[in-house]
Amino acid sequence: MPWLRLVATVPPQQAENLSEALLELGALSVDLHDADADTPAEQAIFGEPGEPGAQLWSHNRVTALFAEDAPVKDIMLQASHAIGLEQPPAWRTETLEDNDWVRLTQAQFEPIRISQRLWIVPTWHTPSDPGALNITLDPGLAFGTGSHPTTRLCLRWLDANIRGGESVLDYGCGSGILAIAALKLGAASAAGVDVDAQAVQSSRDNAAANRVAAHFFLPDDAPRQQADIVVANILTNPLKLLAPLLASSARPGGRIVLSGILEEQADDVANLYAQWFDLAPAIVEDGWACLSGIKR
Repeated sequence: MPWLRLVATVPPQQAENLSEALLELGALSVDLHDADADTPAEQAIFGEPGEPGAQLWSHNRVTALFAEDAPVKDIMLQASHAIGLEQPPAWRTETLEDNDWVRLTQAQFEPIRISQRLWIVPTWHTPSDPGALNITLDPGLAFGTGSHPTTRLCLRWLDANIRGGESVLDYGCGSGILAIAALKLGAASAAGVDVDAQAVQSSRDNAAANRVAAHFFLPDDAPRQQADIVVANILTNPLKLLAPLLASSARPGGRIVLSGILEEQADDVANLYAQWFDLAPAIVEDGWACLSGIKR
């Protein structure tokens, strides 16, 4: 049978309370996303080591799933009143046809060819090239499946620049894909750091599935040591905030790779990191930029 999906955009002080109220009134599931995702206003939830990260975005999209016959308008009114709102926030409903959601989701994710020798392959697919360097990775809760330009840019840089024996630090590791790829490409060691405990666990699981000895940490647990290559595929604002930390994590003569940067923001990030690194021109794909440089 079809389903109804309610979508509302709310400020951070209302998002969690509205989500809970919708669940109490019969929503089958509720989730929260950044309403500004994939725009220049996209906001990362992050924090410096030892400090709490932001809890919610400036504009939150609350998405709730209901049965087809649910009185969604009445539920939205009741939920809004329950959290002290006289009028509901802006909202809409969408109809979702009944489908084999697992099959449809899997069909969206085919093997991704990153370079001549590097592929990302979901577990339900047979590798297109068994002789290639195949990274086994399924879509999950953590960012980084190879489908986004920022991830591909970082993977291609690693493929072109790892010569063998390097130490690699992936700050904001998400799924762990960059650390895993680094080891498959010949790095001697790779560690990842993420403020999200779920991402750290996802990275550990993915490393085990790929039979590589990458190590992943929350920021306060990460060892304090410099790496030959530091890669950070996050967003412009956290890259700017974390610049001193990331710079200090690269050894003199080491390399840094920065992505998650919109093309129009590349000069701003480059100007900041130029105080520590000699940077190459940005590489751009689909409006996203990747910066790299050598530490002086």
